[in-house]
Amino acid sequence: MNILLTGFGPFPGAPFNPTAQLVERLDRNRRLALLSAKRTSHVFRTSYQAVDDDLPKLLARTKPDILLMFGLAGRSRNLRIETRARNALSRRLPDAAGRRPTARTIAPGADATLPLRAAAQRLIRAARSAGANAAPSRDAGRYLCNYLCWRAAEAAARPGGPKIAAFVHVPMVRATNCRRGEPLSFDQLVRAGEAIVRAAITAARIT
Repeated sequence: MNILLTGFGPFPGAPFNPTAQLVERLDRNRRLALLSAKRTSHVFRTSYQAVDDDLPKLLARTKPDILLMFGLAGRSRNLRIETRARNALSRRLPDAAGRRPTARTIAPGADATLPLRAAAQRLIRAARSAGANAAPSRDAGRYLCNYLCWRAAEAAARPGGPKIAAFVHVPMVRATNCRRGEPLSFDQLVRAGEAIVRAAITAARIT
């Protein structure tokens, strides 16, 4: 079982992105090491070019059964498991390289949305069991997170693609542990991430 874990670096408006540290912690997690699954982590520079350059190489090199992606939704108060990607781009928001898309769609002439092989309900239950508020989402936005979702959905639809391709939007975290209903601490986010990885492995094994 091969698992590819991805996060993003900082971007305009978010000088700190917790998903970069999150995937590195999950990659080194000793409890996950007992699950007979090989983990690879990667932090994308938050740019369209980085996704286009790095994702195909990562998929070819690691041949993941599970592609588990994390991104920051700074205004959210809970984890969001994305269930689809939108064929949409924002021409207003620059990426970390200062690039703004010139088109309004990712794939002209394609469907308006693509489903993600997310095993969403299983992942939501896992996150909640770890003490995190979690919910499904049908709107990944029009920025880099959604762009990666679209490219991942394309990859999962090809023969030999990942069995599970899930994107988890995480809220901005706090430094200390929090009560249920409050923003997550980073350690609580890591525990939720660990539970999500375990649930994704179970889902991939029965797919």
